[in-house]
Amino acid sequence: MIKTVIIDDNPEIRDTNKKLLLEYFTDVTVVGEAGELQSAFQLIQESQPDLVLLDIELSGGTGFQLLQKLKPYRFKVIFITGFNHYALKAIKFHAIDYILKPVNATEFQEAVQSTIDMIKKDLPTSAQNDHFLQSFAQQTGPSKLVLRTLDAMHLVDVSEIMYCKNDNNYTTFHLTNDERIMVSKGIVFYEDMLSDVGFFRPHQSFLVNLQHVKKVDKTDGGFVILKTGQEIPVSSRRKKSLLQMLEKI
Repeated sequence: MIKTVIIDDNPEIRDTNKKLLLEYFTDVTVVGEAGELQSAFQLIQESQPDLVLLDIELSGGTGFQLLQKLKPYRFKVIFITGFNHYALKAIKFHAIDYILKPVNATEFQEAVQSTIDMIKKDLPTSAQNDHFLQSFAQQTGPSKLVLRTLDAMHLVDVSEIMYCKNDNNYTTFHLTNDERIMVSKGIVFYEDMLSDVGFFRPHQSFLVNLQHVKKVDKTDGGFVILKTGQEIPVSSRRKKSLLQMLEKI
């Protein structure tokens, strides 16, 4: 059985999460719940859970402060949040599962199942957790991106991503060392994450790290030419925005 604790300062949300776990996951047992930071700390230390459903805003502190106090920890975390754009961006960057309030049953099932799969495969996440907490504490743009595939967690330097290519519901990351990593999320998901750190989508199928652009060829519809010589198409309606962004670098 997967031992789980629920940490949320709203008793109604704790009850909802507990009911959903009992309804959809027969291999999960809820071993405790708490609503404020200190009692949550004691509960987790005593129960040694496999999975923690964690609200970001708690009585007496935040979920991030709780995790800092518990370091190093081996349990997996699913964040529960209703706001805080920066926190959500950091969570996405580090491929940590989350549930948005108000809780949607389908999204809840997907997040929990994804995390249960990680627990059963015993995928190591300590480096992922450390980078996540460091990024949030510094309130700076994350320098690393976690890419989760079926068999591994890849911790990638953002600066080493040259471009991403959309393949239906998958995205392939092309890195400076010629490595390619395919993940099961569409390019729109990563466009939202990476647009704040110097990436631009010149074409519906591509997302480019502008730091790797050598020039823009305006002939024949237009291409972004990378320092490696690779050509990325530019759609006519996005060309002006691209040139404006390049002028700011």
